[in-house]
Amino acid sequence: MSYLPAVELESGAEPDAAVIWLHGLGADGHDFEPIVPELQLPRRAAVRFVFPHAPQIPVTINAGYRMPAWYDILDAGIDRKVDLPQLMASANAVARLVDRERERGVSSERIVLAGFSQGGAVAIQTALTYPARLAGLMGLSTYFATRETIRPHAANSALQVRIFHGTGDPMVPESIGRRGYEALLELGYDAVYKTYPMAHGVCQEEIEDIALWLRRILDLD
Repeated sequence: MSYLPAVELESGAEPDAAVIWLHGLGADGHDFEPIVPELQLPRRAAVRFVFPHAPQIPVTINAGYRMPAWYDILDAGIDRKVDLPQLMASANAVARLVDRERERGVSSERIVLAGFSQGGAVAIQTALTYPARLAGLMGLSTYFATRETIRPHAANSALQVRIFHGTGDPMVPESIGRRGYEALLELGYDAVYKTYPMAHGVCQEEIEDIALWLRRILDLD
């Protein structure tokens, strides 16, 4: 079985929880690595953070240049015209990372999927269709690219979902993020949406909210 290459950080020995966190277009698995110490998780917490690297592919909206991407974006309407077969292939590859964590002894109910921008779109697809209950789903500055085609699995019908977005995001407008959140509500998910006065990135308040949420859903306190 082959797996996506990834950066791995462990906050303690013998991890009993995992966070699989996907980067955005043009970045790599190192992008969110520096956030782990900023989360200031309890010293007793043993969490494995997995930051996979997307493959290098041509991206249409960037003049066909090859760069790390989970799927091709075909036009500037970022949530409307994407390469769905590539997105699904990436979601399947991420699901294999979830499977590997379970093989390492981590219960699926202690695994969180997270993603930024197009990585968030892949995380949403993966989490909602995974056939075993997960701990939670977190989307950062992202969108629900497969909202019209997804076939959710009942195992995660009660999934805890957090969607965070910047009000000044020029890459993925906040209205698109909100539309995805509303679609999640329509599907019956326990989703919470919060915005921050920022562009296409992360801010300190958001990091603090992420830390609080991870502490709660993974029972780290």
